[in-house]
Amino acid sequence: MNKYKFSDDFVWGVATSAYQIEGAARADGRGESIWDEFCRIPGKVVNGESGDVACDHYHRLEEDLDLMADLGIKAYRFSIAWPRIQPDGKGAFNEKGLAFYERLVDGLLKRGMQPFATLYHWDLPLTLQQTQQGWESRDTAYRFVEYARKIGRVFGDRVASIATHNEPWCTAWLGNATGYFAPGNESLKKAAHVAHHLLLSHGLALQALRADGVTAPLGIVLNQSPAHGATDSPEDQAAASLEYAKFVRWYMDPLFKGRYPNEALQWYGDNGPQDVIRDGDFDIIGTPMDFLGINYYTRIYASASGPKRPPGEFGFTDMDWEVYPQGLTELLTQLNADYDLPPIFITENGCATKDVLENGQVQDDDRIEFYDRHLAALADAVKQGVDVAGYFAWSLMDNFEWASGYDKRFGMVHVDYATQQRTLKDSALWYRDAIARHALRANTMET
Repeated sequence: MNKYKFSDDFVWGVATSAYQIEGAARADGRGESIWDEFCRIPGKVVNGESGDVACDHYHRLEEDLDLMADLGIKAYRFSIAWPRIQPDGKGAFNEKGLAFYERLVDGLLKRGMQPFATLYHWDLPLTLQQTQQGWESRDTAYRFVEYARKIGRVFGDRVASIATHNEPWCTAWLGNATGYFAPGNESLKKAAHVAHHLLLSHGLALQALRADGVTAPLGIVLNQSPAHGATDSPEDQAAASLEYAKFVRWYMDPLFKGRYPNEALQWYGDNGPQDVIRDGDFDIIGTPMDFLGINYYTRIYASASGPKRPPGEFGFTDMDWEVYPQGLTELLTQLNADYDLPPIFITENGCATKDVLENGQVQDDDRIEFYDRHLAALADAVKQGVDVAGYFAWSLMDNFEWASGYDKRFGMVHVDYATQQRTLKDSALWYRDAIARHALRANTMET
């Protein structure tokens, strides 16, 4: 069997998120999110841009579904916008918002694609932030459960899976420690409290969905990376260990071991989550999952003496992230050794490149090389015994890249934001071929 041939039941997909592509920010009763407000703060987003229009996916749904079907995509990972479903994050549900996702889910199923839903991809209803400090409040976890139960009742019999959260590290750290993302807080203590309440809401939602009879597989999506010291010095190795504890183990240990890692707790000190942890929380957080989603982009390169630029054997993306495909193999095999894991999906993997549309074509060879190397690394992990059920490329199309605005392009499909014209990049055609063969291109394969 070819080394880079994937099993027939391996799931090939693409991923997006609601705020990054939907647009229609004030259509059909959608409430405001923390990102709507954050984008209005001068200097927070490149060029003062926002997701108000984005890719106008809300109005171009059928076109985008047809595009995916033409590419042979087998699964689509999307997020549901909480403020579109429940404008204030509590109280009345918005039937027009639900109807959009009805059209999306049914449209996917009609075209033979599996819907993989994510409940929360950072667009918290603004009212919850304004009235109760958002995820700093334990009450927001309970509000999330009400929203999750509504989604479960409406879609639980039709979706291929439900993930509670996408990358809680970003919500907690970038949103509340550094202020780089919405809601823009800069407080270690707030970040620690937010992380705990996100994890708590995940466990509570899983329990509620199962109690309601939802049969769709349930899990969470975490962004993860291996961590390497810039040198072999004990100081740099210790720095790498700490970064791994803060980035990976901070979420994995509560989910699978019932505790936070001591190394990170000591680093947080008085700014840790101890003030908000209640008896029984870790039992809730550790509710067994049916799958684990992992988003992988690059490795952590740590130095005790401050930031160091990694060597970049395979170059850097337009986000200035090191291309480090072997890190995916390392990460997956390490996680497999450290934890008793359910099946894994690679729920995001991709890169931003400086794409140029010329004569109706985008030659994005760097992106093809990125996907090719990372899928080969994934195949190596599978060969070493890691149970990986599928792969979702980030992203289907160019979109709003959060604080970077529209300056960075991650898509396999080029979007002209002035006209909303979609153009398949060369990487989309490459991916279509890989899906059809369940294998990578010939020049990277070994027999």
